[in-house]
Amino acid sequence: MRKKLFGLTLAAMTALTGVTHAQEEKKVTIGVSIPAADHGWTAGVVFHAERVAKLLMERNPGLHVIVKTSPDPASQANAVQDLETQGIDALVILPTDPDPLVNAIKEVKDKGTFVALVDRAPSVNDASVRDLYVAGNNPALGQVAGEYIKATTPDAEVVVIRGLPIPIDQQRQDGFDKGIEGSNVKVLDRQYGNWNRDDAFKVMQDYLTKYPKIDVVWCQDDDMAVGVLQAIEQAKRTDIQYVIAGAGSKEMIKKVMDGDKMIPVDVLYPPAMIGTALEMTAANFYSQVPVRGVYTIDATLVTEDNAQDFYFPDSPF
Repeated sequence: MRKKLFGLTLAAMTALTGVTHAQEEKKVTIGVSIPAADHGWTAGVVFHAERVAKLLMERNPGLHVIVKTSPDPASQANAVQDLETQGIDALVILPTDPDPLVNAIKEVKDKGTFVALVDRAPSVNDASVRDLYVAGNNPALGQVAGEYIKATTPDAEVVVIRGLPIPIDQQRQDGFDKGIEGSNVKVLDRQYGNWNRDDAFKVMQDYLTKYPKIDVVWCQDDDMAVGVLQAIEQAKRTDIQYVIAGAGSKEMIKKVMDGDKMIPVDVLYPPAMIGTALEMTAANFYSQVPVRGVYTIDATLVTEDNAQDFYFPDSPF
């Protein structure tokens, strides 16, 4: 399972094992543009980008990888332009917000540069924007959570804490609504928590004030779940049966492993996908396998039975 989540496709991995010394010496520069580590998941992205960049440069002496972090779309557009001036052969980018960055990405791609887009896709996500798209299954992340609630608490009154108002958030919401179809699950409210534990804490406080009875909380992100649990504990509310989040952070996976009744499951959406995209981009240059298209990572439901398979205690997230 770990190979499936974090490694290359089988064909690309096989090809890389047969790379010749001459190919290893081939000069290639890959620019990596990612969000700054402003919360746990993006801290994981930075960690895995730097980890895999180091491994790939050790494996391929001719490879140079430049990793740049940015706190917002405007600074990320500048970072992309800066990478472009350094003569990159490929750009691996996880946008802070995809639509405002489309023009900057297209400008790079129009010059013949290989572009791998990760996680957050713009409204139009096709070959005009990227060569490769690597992402978790956003609709499934919501649908898996919805189906669990439907199966476990089919009459639940649920509050939802959304992420940011960008396309993948809507995909997750649509998936969740599909997951609860045919049940008596009632959604009381939906507000944005910006994938931030402090913002989610405030949203949950608002929910706890407005609604005297809440059965289940669905929040898209494990960071937000931390804030949600703090708010519930401070309010001493006992009506909430459980919280379901997503990403696969070590803190939430440990709670699942330990049988914590408030976090019975989690849904995977690993930040290590940036490493997968970087490995596949390198394979495009150092193997005979053309790397194009879409590579989607499963939104696996983590339970007490399988949690050990997804627990990485040394990870920052």
